[in-house]
Amino acid sequence: MLFIDEIKAAYHYDPAARHIEVLLYQGLWAVWLHKFAHLLWILHIPLLPRIISQLNRFLTGIEIHPGAKLGRGVFIDHGFGVVIGETAVIGDNCLIYHGVTLGGTNTHRVKRHPTIGKNTIIGCGAKILGDIRIGNNCKIGANAVVVKDVPDNATVVGMPGRTILQAEQKADTVWKDMPDPVQDTIVNLIGRIVELEKKLRTPEK
Repeated sequence: MLFIDEIKAAYHYDPAARHIEVLLYQGLWAVWLHKFAHLLWILHIPLLPRIISQLNRFLTGIEIHPGAKLGRGVFIDHGFGVVIGETAVIGDNCLIYHGVTLGGTNTHRVKRHPTIGKNTIIGCGAKILGDIRIGNNCKIGANAVVVKDVPDNATVVGMPGRTILQAEQKADTVWKDMPDPVQDTIVNLIGRIVELEKKLRTPEK
């Protein structure tokens, strides 16, 4: 039934969801308003889809171009600052956090925004840019910048984004358990600096 998939996704992804209050989530309303605007868009009705998308942005803080295609059960959690471009495609049951951008990388009227596979989680502040494909069951870490294709079942972090894990994994994997290559690099650099300082302080024989 219309709207039910998104409500189920909200309950699934957000443990804070309680009963009827889930209907207050701006992420749900943003998706529902977008689906109405998208229907008008594919019917080639002029101007009105854009008016609805602008109203959507004003009311929810989430900007979705009416041309973007969203699957069933897409849930935008918190959502403020999310931007989804015209030719973006998002698969079923995806979770998108606040500050995410699905952006284009050129000014031509072609497919210029990413395609996101099913059951993918995109962390807050992540930027996925260009006509690239993110596979099914992927996890994109917070503030990652992704400009290349990502295979199925992959976890991507960093700037630029790089795959740190590719295996069968559940969509609700605990974020704190994800590897952090940036932290590992910093720790290694600090260790190296400490070693060099010790050598500098040790007089040569």
